[in-house]
Amino acid sequence: MNSAAPVVELVDVTRSFPGPPEVRALKSVNLTIRRGDYLSIVGPSGSGKSTLLNVLGLLDRPTVGEYRLGGVLTGALDEAQRAGLRARTIGFVFQAFHLLPRRTVLDNVLLATLYSGVPRHERMPRAKAALERVGLGHRMQFMPTTLSGGERQRVAVARAVMASPQLILADEPTGNLDQRTSGEVMDLFEELNADGLSLVVITHDEKVAGRADRSIRIADGRVSEL
Repeated sequence: MNSAAPVVELVDVTRSFPGPPEVRALKSVNLTIRRGDYLSIVGPSGSGKSTLLNVLGLLDRPTVGEYRLGGVLTGALDEAQRAGLRARTIGFVFQAFHLLPRRTVLDNVLLATLYSGVPRHERMPRAKAALERVGLGHRMQFMPTTLSGGERQRVAVARAVMASPQLILADEPTGNLDQRTSGEVMDLFEELNADGLSLVVITHDEKVAGRADRSIRIADGRVSEL
């Protein structure tokens, strides 16, 4: 991993899906995200936001073009190598939280270490530290179903940062939260960003998008910087 390289570098990335008719969900996308960048991605439904997220998260491959993650040319990697790079480099936060309801808050965060390369003896201290960081040190043994929506999203953020990733991809992270709680979660993201973590937030919410230092609009598979 080259620490001097951009965290994300997309060069002429196109993603097509076979038809008929063929659908080009991304069209010659060029995007650079550096360490500490705070970027929002906005656009209407069907614009290509989800496809872009999947490519950035190594959940999908470009049809054409190059994607370098931390200087690593991802197109040259097999699926196991991509999974390892994803676990070490990227943290995900989703609208629906994706917590296991029958496992404690602490267990949910610990699960993030299974494929991340975090040494076994560091996992518990890191999980506890992550939960303390998001203000949930007093909720470690609670079940997710007993928490508020904002607390559940904080657990998801703790899980995402557990392995010290370079990049957080947050997909509609405030979509299930009220306005006050949304602000609190975004405050938390911005604290993490201030520590040098690169943050990409995909959102329909103009207030959330407006908090970012950079904003990208995607429409009909093409991106433009606002």
